[in-house]
Amino acid sequence: MSDYNPFELNTKALCNVQCRELSAKIGSDRVRYMKRIWKSKFLILTAIWGLLFSGIHSFSGVSAASREPVRAPHAMVASQHELASRVGVEIMQRGGNAVDAAIAVGLALAVVYPEAGNIGGGGFMLIGKANGEARIVDYREMAPKAANRDMYIDMDGNLIKGEGSSLIGYRAAGVPGTLAGFDLAFNKYGSGKVKWRELVEPARLLAAKGYTLSKRLADRLLAAKEGFALYEDSNRIFLSNGNYLKEGDVLRQPELAETLGRIASKGAREFYRGRTAQLIAADMKTHGGLITADDLKNYRAVERKPLRGNYRGCEIVTVPPPSSGGVVMLEALNILEGFDLRKTPYDSAGKYHLLAEAMRRAYADRSEFMGDPDFSKIPVTSLLDKAYAAQRRSTIARRKASNSKDIAHGDIISKEPAETTHFTVVDQTGMVVSNTYTLNDYYGSKVTAKGTGVLLNDQMDDFTTQPGKPNMYGLVQGEKNAIQPRKRMLSSMTPTIVLRKDGTFWFALGARGGPRITTAVLQTIINVIDHDMDIQTAIDAPRIHHQWLPDEILYEPNGMLPDTVSILTGYGHKFAAKPELIAAATGIMVDEKGVRFGAIDTRSDGMAVGY
Repeated sequence: MSDYNPFELNTKALCNVQCRELSAKIGSDRVRYMKRIWKSKFLILTAIWGLLFSGIHSFSGVSAASREPVRAPHAMVASQHELASRVGVEIMQRGGNAVDAAIAVGLALAVVYPEAGNIGGGGFMLIGKANGEARIVDYREMAPKAANRDMYIDMDGNLIKGEGSSLIGYRAAGVPGTLAGFDLAFNKYGSGKVKWRELVEPARLLAAKGYTLSKRLADRLLAAKEGFALYEDSNRIFLSNGNYLKEGDVLRQPELAETLGRIASKGAREFYRGRTAQLIAADMKTHGGLITADDLKNYRAVERKPLRGNYRGCEIVTVPPPSSGGVVMLEALNILEGFDLRKTPYDSAGKYHLLAEAMRRAYADRSEFMGDPDFSKIPVTSLLDKAYAAQRRSTIARRKASNSKDIAHGDIISKEPAETTHFTVVDQTGMVVSNTYTLNDYYGSKVTAKGTGVLLNDQMDDFTTQPGKPNMYGLVQGEKNAIQPRKRMLSSMTPTIVLRKDGTFWFALGARGGPRITTAVLQTIINVIDHDMDIQTAIDAPRIHHQWLPDEILYEPNGMLPDTVSILTGYGHKFAAKPELIAAATGIMVDEKGVRFGAIDTRSDGMAVGY
């Protein structure tokens, strides 16, 4: 991290109020007992795995399984970068609420976590009030007006590769929504005690004065060099014109600082109608991109009603279409609710089998039914009906894997009148923000709009660029997600809030990682509710992922014992050719006494900071 603090905080005092107590006691005696048993068991299994398969993969998934969550009595921010989390805490200490803090965190991440933090992308903000009310601010990107269904198909009917594709370059970008979403949230749900300029200024200072690169961030920049090298401003800023940045170097972004300065003084509208909009539109025109000044001027963030489901008596509040994450997660939970997972060891073949089968069916439905609800009728009510889940559940055999080619979408009778980073904030009053936003791939389209310092997304790949063919995440998508002008592309983002059976706030979380986001959130919820884990342990625990197609279980390095793999293979399951980490989550839990517990996934970086 950089030792530069945008607020000139007393860092020693802040460390004191963080309350990073490794001896934190969480929950009841039963929870503490189960937690110790789980950790001991996991570490023993990890050692066995390491002896049997040493040298195959480094153990990085849950190597810090014994780590406690960060504890604080008043408020907490959990994000992917320490500086951003500190910014959010400072805003709340000045009297701001969770929404104010979330906006400041999101803007700071655009500077210190450029692989995913952004003002050139979009996402979803789930806002939960202490009285139980909740709203979604949908600031997902939109297709430009000039976009069309077959824009990424060449004359031979094949997907275009490289420059001009849905993955890299100017034509890959959708119209950004982040600032419009933050503006809507600020004006409607902010505290009124801090000004817009105060939320932007920390990010502006970080961009102007710079911050010290960690090894991970320096390595990430280097890994993207082939894409960055294609675009003048990206090459200059992030590759130092070929003099690659290293760990310990200071990354300064003066053009981004100027852009943030304009946004601080003139408001979010400046990005869509001011000098910044003019620069983006001009650069797009020069390089054959589709986003115009009119596209930027006409972008609107919208409010949506959250989805509310119920799992074993606990209310789950999450995001609706155009994110598929909430529907897929709730459908999978509904299917799994019919099995007694509390009596099924969390890491057993039987548990993983049921997870994979529930995921398989929910993702098959995703492919058929999900899209932008402003363009298509999405049968959300039917998909989340408990009777529909029972019908899907009835097709699961306890010791035999299904074949995805035989598992189509369910029969729906519609009752309707569809690379990422996540951060969570809980303020002094109990207000919660669970926010996920993205550029899609690491550093999005790799394009930095000339003169702005703004990295642009490659979210157009989240549309169905070619029906029946997989996108960059291997997802096969349907006609309801086909490209149309000013349509919002389907998402997997799953910001979520979980309430206890008495209706009080319990925990909030979300994740980064494409379609794996949804299954990471799903399994974390199950770990807490069914297996009595605290938020840090639940996030760190090994995960699997199945998304219908390709028909395979993705598992994590050292996350599954050989005997478990053998049993699942005997059931007929197929495994991915090599293990990979499955998303990275952040979350905050509040105990019955009101103490906040912040958790950052050991699969990624970041820090939870509280006071």
